[in-house]
Amino acid sequence: MKYILLLVGLACSSALTFAQPTTPSSTTVPSPAQFLGYPIGERYSPHHRVLAYAEQIARQLPNRVKLLPYGTTYEGRQLMAVAIASDANMGRLDEIRTNNLRRIGMLNGTPTTAPQPPIAWLSYNVHGNEAVSSEAFLEVLYRLVSATDAVTQKILNTSVIILDPGLNPDGHDRYVNWFNQMVGRVADPTPVAREHNEPWPGGRYTHYLFDPNRDWAWQTQEITQQRMALYQNWMPQLHGDFHEMGVESPYYFAPSAKPYHEDITKFQRDFQQTIGQYCSRYFDKNGWLYYTRERFDLFYPSYGDTYPTYNGAIGMTFEQGGNSRAGLAIEKADGDTLTLRQRIDHHVAASIATLESVADRPADVVNAFGAFFDKARSTPIGAYKSYVIKANGDPGRMQALQQLLDRNRISYGYAGKAQTLAGFNYTSQKSEKNVAVTAEDMVISAYQPKSTLLKILFEPTSALEDSATYDITAWSLPYAFGLQTYGLTTRLTPSATAPPVAAPAAPAATRPYAYLARWQSMPSVKLLAGLLKQKIKVRVAEKPFEVEGKSYTSGTLLITRAGNENLGERFDRLVAQAATEASMTLTPVQTGFVATGSDFGSDFVMALQAPRVGVVVGEGSLPPAVGEVWHYFDQELNYPVSLIDGNTLGNVNWNKLDVLILPTNYNYGRFLTDKNLMAVRSWVQAGGKLIAMERGAAFLAGRDGFDLKEKDDKLDRDKNKKGSVLDSLKLYVDRERTAISDETPGSIYRINIDSSHPLGFGLSGGYYSIVQNAYNFDFLKEGWNVGYLKADNYVAGFTGRNAREKLKNTLMMGVQSIGRGTVVYLADDPLFRGFWYNGKLLFGNAVFMVGH
Repeated sequence: MKYILLLVGLACSSALTFAQPTTPSSTTVPSPAQFLGYPIGERYSPHHRVLAYAEQIARQLPNRVKLLPYGTTYEGRQLMAVAIASDANMGRLDEIRTNNLRRIGMLNGTPTTAPQPPIAWLSYNVHGNEAVSSEAFLEVLYRLVSATDAVTQKILNTSVIILDPGLNPDGHDRYVNWFNQMVGRVADPTPVAREHNEPWPGGRYTHYLFDPNRDWAWQTQEITQQRMALYQNWMPQLHGDFHEMGVESPYYFAPSAKPYHEDITKFQRDFQQTIGQYCSRYFDKNGWLYYTRERFDLFYPSYGDTYPTYNGAIGMTFEQGGNSRAGLAIEKADGDTLTLRQRIDHHVAASIATLESVADRPADVVNAFGAFFDKARSTPIGAYKSYVIKANGDPGRMQALQQLLDRNRISYGYAGKAQTLAGFNYTSQKSEKNVAVTAEDMVISAYQPKSTLLKILFEPTSALEDSATYDITAWSLPYAFGLQTYGLTTRLTPSATAPPVAAPAAPAATRPYAYLARWQSMPSVKLLAGLLKQKIKVRVAEKPFEVEGKSYTSGTLLITRAGNENLGERFDRLVAQAATEASMTLTPVQTGFVATGSDFGSDFVMALQAPRVGVVVGEGSLPPAVGEVWHYFDQELNYPVSLIDGNTLGNVNWNKLDVLILPTNYNYGRFLTDKNLMAVRSWVQAGGKLIAMERGAAFLAGRDGFDLKEKDDKLDRDKNKKGSVLDSLKLYVDRERTAISDETPGSIYRINIDSSHPLGFGLSGGYYSIVQNAYNFDFLKEGWNVGYLKADNYVAGFTGRNAREKLKNTLMMGVQSIGRGTVVYLADDPLFRGFWYNGKLLFGNAVFMVGH
């Protein structure tokens, strides 16, 4: 389409026509254009105006529309969904909701015998700069409350519809505010125009730069936690998730691409096809391009399509070409111009087609949903009928897992008695005949409504029907949390009674010589951060020791009265307060004279300092990699951190910084110029600590003064080559599949850890990493190879053939001394998506323990 046609297109109404009310009345609702003061598609609407329109409709039609506010964002924006139904169904809306929950076993009581309409939930704008979907929401809402055509009336009379106009309001407004400042009176479709080139970090992500579309199961972000609480109180039979992709792509809808997870039911698979057929009718009628069955699979469990699917619903993704690059209009490579109005029309059509597919078979959808949960409760899928998890003296890990289970409404209890059973040991990855179950062990029974989700989150390995996947391929929670877990083929009925938990220590009746805190999981890091913020001096034991009849491992915190005399009588109260806030139990001792190990005044007991921490951010940085570090300090530790724009590194006062973190950045050469890198190296030599993560470490590899190098295994590859040159020829059609032989899109590896080194403190039980890149680092010739892979450390997930070879005998975590300072190399991200709990202690070691 040429540019002159764009102006006509913006002025025209939607290509989707439907019957409007013919007689004006007091209940006639305004169109979005009438309410907002401009035609939909002429500009982007800020989040508060989108919600204001929904509020206006709800005021005028309370018997048809109900607002469902469910929280606020970090930046204070309202989170709200909208329920739409016929007058009859709206009158019994809460009964429909509770009947649904009772039918599937997620609410006590017997459902009424009244017919149960399906609940169809459509979510818009989870990625903030994919802002077309919030505009589409306005059109979909208006059609559902105003149109009189047969399709709309059928949808209203058969279903309850929930629309969420904006899952990520902070990201949405970050994009919309920027774009509305950049655009002129007339949209410029030239791709190089500034309105098509959003600056870092963009509006895709949340306030803390997390990807909310990958957080459904983990629920690390406030917007996800609040939305999922609402979702669990409704449990819809269908969920549609609306997105945008590259400008040159047309439109994508179901059926999804392979791999489908093996536990997706036949009905769910078949309904993917049904939705595709309904959508294709609308798109064929309008002559719009689309594709199906490519790229967007149903495997990783924390998406807006897979998570609902693993919770019994029909889940699918919709992708419109455009995203932040498209703006109001952009010229494509073929010369046509893609407009916002066109993109809105496509999302509206897919929304209505999807709702119609449910409206035509409401009983089938409701019955299949009920059958899914009947099976879950009576004959759960998977080999394991119970899971036994041992805290092993680390309540922090167990409490973190419990929180995740609670948020996903997965029920659990405790063994209640000792017994010996056969089971699969996740740590050894072997079946054992004599698993000693103790009374206080957590037990999760597979005989419960959330059985399928439970099985998928706990499966040691996931069956892949196709290796060309869109995301990570392994996520097993026992490895993520570092908890000793057993899968049992035996059904255990857990006790609801929790074992007694020791309360955090109150101020001692007598003044102890010191307080001891075990260093074992995230609460330990929170405690240390809290103490250091209060300027309380803390020591750490480098060696295991025994005192007053108890044994302690390397990394144990010693909070001695000596060195804290300036606090006077406040010392005990401040220490106890910090322990309570961190949910830590302290052990008071009356002496620093140990039975074994080093006394508290030994040179092998390090004094810790409160580090001043900076993180390099800016263009080229992967926003989630930055966000994970920011969130870790700001929300999880409540510890100060400075986000330093890489362009200002030349102006940093290095005397004000103790730790500098380099998260993944695709263009560190832009920031770490020869001059800046020399300044950083001089700062390290003077006592600074540099933590280089993933591509940050890769950037330093081979550079002057840094010992990290890549392995040279070319000789080994040449030596092992067999066959003729014809064996290496590749087909063009297989280019995507051939490329993944060099990739590891998120697989689990067991890392060999030197737990005597400060970087390995608290990890004596082993460490599992989610490996996303095969960096092929050689062992350090000088320094400490703290974490490494041997030839047989693979655990689960897909790793390409070439990548698997690179990951044999490879450095994953190393520490190098430069002068009085330290460089910490981390080949993988221990804070991955905020849910890899085991890595939070490792990262705490890097920040607070290493280099003292």
